[in-house]
Amino acid sequence: MQIYWTKINKIIEETPEIKTFMLDCPEGFTWEEGAHTHFALEGFNAGDKPNRGLIRHMSISTLPHENSIGITTRIREQCSEFKAILRNLEVGNEIALFKTHSNVPLKREGKNIYLLSSGVGLATFRPLVLDYFESADNVNQIHSLNIDSSKDFLFTNIFKSVPDKKFTSQFVDNRKDYYEEVKKLAADKDGLFYVVGSDEFLVQNIEVLREQGIKPEQIMLDKHEQQRPKFLSHI
Repeated sequence: MQIYWTKINKIIEETPEIKTFMLDCPEGFTWEEGAHTHFALEGFNAGDKPNRGLIRHMSISTLPHENSIGITTRIREQCSEFKAILRNLEVGNEIALFKTHSNVPLKREGKNIYLLSSGVGLATFRPLVLDYFESADNVNQIHSLNIDSSKDFLFTNIFKSVPDKKFTSQFVDNRKDYYEEVKKLAADKDGLFYVVGSDEFLVQNIEVLREQGIKPEQIMLDKHEQQRPKFLSHI
């Protein structure tokens, strides 16, 4: 397994609780839209075994041509040891990346695509939308629906409706409105539904989509192939 050590070159405060850490691109490090990586803090591999408390699964919120690896995450006042360390990191600090993979690349099958996310889950979708803006080949249109109860919506400069590009974006701040909208979107029985958020959020969305007649193969999850049945089989 190759570990890429790299440095933070910029820290962007997206909202009061959400930061994006921009990292230098190490030589040989590649990724595609919808990718996630293992993001590790200094000292994670200092002992005989890796310290899992210093490692997190993180989505990459940028595309390769942006020349920086963006890691966007929410850091609340009350947070884990990992997030507490992250909060105090500065430009120039080193972190490690390894095991990078994309479960949710943009499918170009001539269909409507629906991006369903909760809070900072939107970071996974930012590169997909940018990729679509660069080339809409074999994508009919994209609709993004995000729920964030904080009302500090993320990436509003990108997630805004652009009718000319057949892209619509919607933000809601409560579950009732959110699931009503999901039901409306599921009227498209041929669409592709991407879902990103907590495991509980995934299960609830799958339940609603399946009740509306959406098939498992139309639902894309940011999970390894072997994990999909756990979410899709019990509905």
